[in-house]
Amino acid sequence: MSGMRFLLIDAGNSRIKWSLVDVRGTPIDGGAFAHEHDIGADAASDGALRAAWAELGTPASAWMSNVAGAVVEARIRRLINTRWPGLACTVVHAQARQCGVVNGYAEPEKLGSDRWCGLIAAHTAYPGENVLIAMLGTATTLEALRADGTFTGGLIVPGWSLMMRSLGSHTANLPTLDADAARRAIDSTSSRFATDTAGALSTGCLLAQASLIERAWRDLQADWNADVRLVLGGGVAGEIAGAVALVHTRHDSLVLSGLSHIAREAADGIAFTSTN
Repeated sequence: MSGMRFLLIDAGNSRIKWSLVDVRGTPIDGGAFAHEHDIGADAASDGALRAAWAELGTPASAWMSNVAGAVVEARIRRLINTRWPGLACTVVHAQARQCGVVNGYAEPEKLGSDRWCGLIAAHTAYPGENVLIAMLGTATTLEALRADGTFTGGLIVPGWSLMMRSLGSHTANLPTLDADAARRAIDSTSSRFATDTAGALSTGCLLAQASLIERAWRDLQADWNADVRLVLGGGVAGEIAGAVALVHTRHDSLVLSGLSHIAREAADGIAFTSTN
């Protein structure tokens, strides 16, 4: 088992991240690419992924968190099978209990696999601590995790880019900004109160994200009457972290880390079973 390696895949709404890790969870290789649900763009990213995987040895198994839909899952499975025919690939779903985390959802299986993996990663990374996890991507999700591993619930709102796109799409006089355009607008603004529409839109949506996180953290500390570690991760965590007026911890690979713990727990079970 000491030489075992796992291929981990985090298929999000905007990007697909992957990592090859050893049995201790130490990353060996990895990468990320956008998927635009466009044939030309996806073909290019598939080619890049095939080139990256061509240099890898054969992993023991593949583990995937997929919130991007059936088409993306089929595409990734096809790429895996092309490179490693017959390789076992497990698509992870939330459980009632796993890796020390208890799922407090009324219907545990309805919790997104990315959120579930993030909870497992945070519980392992910060043992004995209460944690509020803010995952900042296409959607912004907040998860309340007690020190004993109990997930007590969460919040979901549109992410920073989605907020801006929604305003641009549903109002006649506002521009439609993506994250890159918003970053440029913020960089050119010397005050929180912008003097142009792009700056007002991008900064306003940024502060809305930060304010939600701050409010949730304060409410959670008051509800639990205990310290709570704030953990930020996701594709736009860098921008939002700069606007959050709280001490926080960055963890930029929560989903992949959670997948690693799930894979290793499964391998430990197999190894234990095979010796008894």
